[in-house]
Amino acid sequence: MRPDTPADHIAEAERLERTAGLYPEDAEQLLLQAAAHLELAGERDRATTLYDRLLAPDAQHPPAAPTLIRALKAANLWEYGHEAEARAIIDGVRAAAPRDPAPWVIVAESLESHDELPQAQETFTEAVELLLPPSDTTGTPSYEQRPLLFGRHRVRRLLGAPHDAWDALADEVSTSPIPLDELHDPKRIWSLGSNNPAELRAEISRIQAELGSYREALSRPFPVAVLHWPSTELEELLTAYPSLESEYPSHEAHLATIESSLRELAASGTPNLGIVTGTVPSYEAFAASEGTEPTDVSLLPQYATTLAARGRAVGWPPRGDAACWCGSGRGYGGCHGGGTS
Repeated sequence: MRPDTPADHIAEAERLERTAGLYPEDAEQLLLQAAAHLELAGERDRATTLYDRLLAPDAQHPPAAPTLIRALKAANLWEYGHEAEARAIIDGVRAAAPRDPAPWVIVAESLESHDELPQAQETFTEAVELLLPPSDTTGTPSYEQRPLLFGRHRVRRLLGAPHDAWDALADEVSTSPIPLDELHDPKRIWSLGSNNPAELRAEISRIQAELGSYREALSRPFPVAVLHWPSTELEELLTAYPSLESEYPSHEAHLATIESSLRELAASGTPNLGIVTGTVPSYEAFAASEGTEPTDVSLLPQYATTLAARGRAVGWPPRGDAACWCGSGRGYGGCHGGGTS
């Protein structure tokens, strides 16, 4: 049942914490979800405890996204009176210059929600300039990058700043039927107190358009992901389940198949592609949860889909000069991205 009351949110958070204990390899995503439920329940101090648990130096599994966790912690701290600590963490997130848009969005929106509009604009702009170089003002930003443009547009509209190239790009990529200038108009609030039915209807239409955009974002499908086994994990998998050798004749062939499969999907027009990395204990636990044996080859794509649904997918292809997804340490362009592999 979907949580609706603080008690429901607390119960769901506790269930997620228990599940994290059973699946330590997925603990990061599960505990982040638990912290979100605790925030919704008003148990912000307990949420902070979970963020600290994930960031602890002696954590069993170091977090894959520590900057994101710090950003969430900062936003949560500010909401229950720890402004100085939150500001210090936000400064640290900005100094770290993460390549992931999500931490930038969280800290910028936290500043915005506390009426720190100039600082919010600076933060959004830092992120846009880092993640979307000037040459990209005519390109198409990724789905994950768009909230940076929209948030920056919104804050600049509130500050009365003139449009620039990034604002124009935000307008271009927005899918809302209502122009961003109208959605982000500071004067909109005035019409909520109007006695004019036409003004009220216009405002309701704008709000409905915003809700439609939010629903679209929330309903965004998780990536179409291909399963990747690192060499050590694949060796362990085939030692335990030799019958899977027909699927994985060699690690080199496995890597080549991943790249070629993703290229075929991209050529066919499939959007939102990604790669998930498997581990033998996680796969065995998944097989047990499905009531089947790990030797069932039909389980492999289901396992990949489940990992993607848990937020474990890494987008493909790597952007720019990023490291290749295979873990070789070489840049993607000089590794699997350089040819047909």
